[in-house]
Amino acid sequence: MTDFPLRDGELHCEEVPLARLVEAHGTPLYVYSQAALLRHYRAFDAAFGRVPHLVCFAMKANDHLAILRLLAREGAGFDVVSGGELWKALRAGADPKKIVFSGVGKTEAELEAAIGHGILMINVESPEELEAVERVAARLGRRAPVALRVNPDVDPKTHPYISTGLKKSKFGVDIAEAVTHYRRARELPHVEPVGVDCHIGSQLTETSPFVDALARVRALVGKLAEEGLGGELKLVDLGGGLGIRYQDETPPDPAAYAASLSAGLEGLPLRVVLEPGRFIVGNAGALVTRVVYRKTTATKRFVIVDAAMNDLVRPALYGSYQAIQPVRPRGRATIVADVVGPVCESGDFLAKDRELEEPEAGDLLAVMSAGAYGYVMASNYNSRPRPAAVLVDGARAELIKERETLEDLVRGERIPPHLR
Repeated sequence: MTDFPLRDGELHCEEVPLARLVEAHGTPLYVYSQAALLRHYRAFDAAFGRVPHLVCFAMKANDHLAILRLLAREGAGFDVVSGGELWKALRAGADPKKIVFSGVGKTEAELEAAIGHGILMINVESPEELEAVERVAARLGRRAPVALRVNPDVDPKTHPYISTGLKKSKFGVDIAEAVTHYRRARELPHVEPVGVDCHIGSQLTETSPFVDALARVRALVGKLAEEGLGGELKLVDLGGGLGIRYQDETPPDPAAYAASLSAGLEGLPLRVVLEPGRFIVGNAGALVTRVVYRKTTATKRFVIVDAAMNDLVRPALYGSYQAIQPVRPRGRATIVADVVGPVCESGDFLAKDRELEEPEAGDLLAVMSAGAYGYVMASNYNSRPRPAAVLVDGARAELIKERETLEDLVRGERIPPHLR
């Protein structure tokens, strides 16, 4: 994470000391590097420069309005998976013609918003959803552009919770049945089948699953053409999933990823849609937390901090590794300890049996690679207000999300009259 350098004995984000940001905004605190966000997006976009393409940022990774606006200004599109994400993308200034809507459970209200705003396409994930799109589009007097999300049954070799392309997955339709569903889509008067969609999972560190999935999608495109069903196709959506380095992974960079797909894309007369999320934001963010206590038992040492699983759930949910660095290294001896939060769960940890420089109460620690699936998955469990967030641009730092207050915890709640 080169945008979080150690300079003059202190961890920075770009040119700003993290400790200075904590003085202004407290802890826990999410900090994002604008330079990293732009570099990652531009590298991904440039890697596919030889083919007609659209990079749609996967909003589920990070949905801060400021970050969405930054990417929209760069020309990015957006992959959304809910009506709320669609609303936020539009609020941030996204071009509706650069938005794709994925997800297995779109409601008719969400479909109405998507069709009404004229988005690029809806990635349909079941036959019943296809019929729902027809009903909603008919009510609106519109013709809805759709892609069918196919499940190619490719093992992405990643955590099972973020594997989405196997037959047992809830996502997509069996690729063997896709021709039947496209035939039905062509029959519906208010549906326009414009693309084929495929997404096999997240945090992939090898290119072979991507190559395999593309080969199966390309075979489907050929089959649709043979059946006379491919005339309206304009887009092939290959999803996202390119991994990042958290510990010792060696994922391909965007250029290598694009090169691995070049043969499969050669001569394909369709615009390519790509949906990176984690790659763009993951290593552009860190979560800064303060040590509250140290605790030693007969079998364990604990470092208790003020960030918890409700602030960053990835370690508890996936058993994932997040590097942890002292904001101001002191050159002390190292210890092996669990780094845990104050939430009342044994699963509330940021690291297990981690070797780190022995901290003292009051010291600041930075949990690295926290830009993706960090704040966006935060909750108020244990009635804990969610953290503040800051975006750093060189020597400038701007608050982009205020820390929640105690009043925010009860906003919208009501005590009924009989309990007053």
